[in-house]
Amino acid sequence: MTATAPQRTPPAPTSAERSPLWMVSQAPALNELVLALERARGELAHGENGRLVLSRAVLAKARAEFGAMIRRGEQDLHALAGLLAQELLGTYALRSSAIGEIERTRERFTITVDVSEEEVVNSTDLDLGTRILARLAIAEQRGWARASLVSNVVEYEPTEPTALNAYRILTRIKAEEEIWNKVVDELFDLDAIVLKDKQLQHLSRYVKDVFGIKVVVGNEEDAYRLQARLTELRFSSERLAGRGLPADGAHDRLEFVESKDYLQRPSRKQSGWSALKSVVRWGERTFEIQVQPLSNFLHERERLTRESHASFKSTRDRVRDEVAQRVPLFGFYRALLRWLFLDPSSERPVHEGVDIVLVD
Repeated sequence: MTATAPQRTPPAPTSAERSPLWMVSQAPALNELVLALERARGELAHGENGRLVLSRAVLAKARAEFGAMIRRGEQDLHALAGLLAQELLGTYALRSSAIGEIERTRERFTITVDVSEEEVVNSTDLDLGTRILARLAIAEQRGWARASLVSNVVEYEPTEPTALNAYRILTRIKAEEEIWNKVVDELFDLDAIVLKDKQLQHLSRYVKDVFGIKVVVGNEEDAYRLQARLTELRFSSERLAGRGLPADGAHDRLEFVESKDYLQRPSRKQSGWSALKSVVRWGERTFEIQVQPLSNFLHERERLTRESHASFKSTRDRVRDEVAQRVPLFGFYRALLRWLFLDPSSERPVHEGVDIVLVD
């Protein structure tokens, strides 16, 4: 077995070898890398030995394309959030709320600043939060302290009362920051592994990869009214044109893929979280939309400030660690991608029967 990342754009893969990343990104270098790794994974799973040859040039392009893919996804997310804000909020202000953590004491804090549409469109949510914290100087008895970013959300807030009692619209990005973890998740279909394993099923929410929008309303009755409005919503050609979007069937409405009611007590999550949650297609991309009562939103925000998105990430990593124990090849691929993308000069990972070759 010899799996080599090609140096040219390959023909479109067959349905059997088409990866989820290829379907959403169609980025040539990223697709080449994923296909090479996918073919090698299949051969290794059947006990074949051989060489895995990968190009540094393809790796560099794949990293750049992955970042661009996430940036395009965030731009689409904010385009949709802006359209929803126009329809549901009327006039609104934009704010970026960053939750930071003082590195030495682990004390948490939230800071909110006004941002412009241009800043939101041209920056990732992570970049916005990082820039906010970079402006801070935190004084302690021992001197100046540094703060790290826990989470950042962009909030659309109405400037006057709304007909549907909507308080704000928020965007959030669940896309994985570490490309090596993301690629391995896709190659091994981590979602399917977790859902099939009874011991891991309760952790399934930690491995989703969705661009999300949350609409906060007054109470449960308001939530149902706003959800009904979303299902019948149509964006005018003028508003779409104002954001540089085509007035076609992919953009002028939301296509609901599924909807779940977590407002009623029997169906609420064990954590106490409640909302109406839907998965929609818009502009050929998938989004999650939550409609949540204000009281539950404030409780969730308090928990985030105390416990953090970092705890979410650590739990997600624990899922991967447990899967790696059950599927050793999954663990090897995690180590392989981390080595390729983060530190190729370090000691390369080892797996029985595999000879890794990195070429210029």
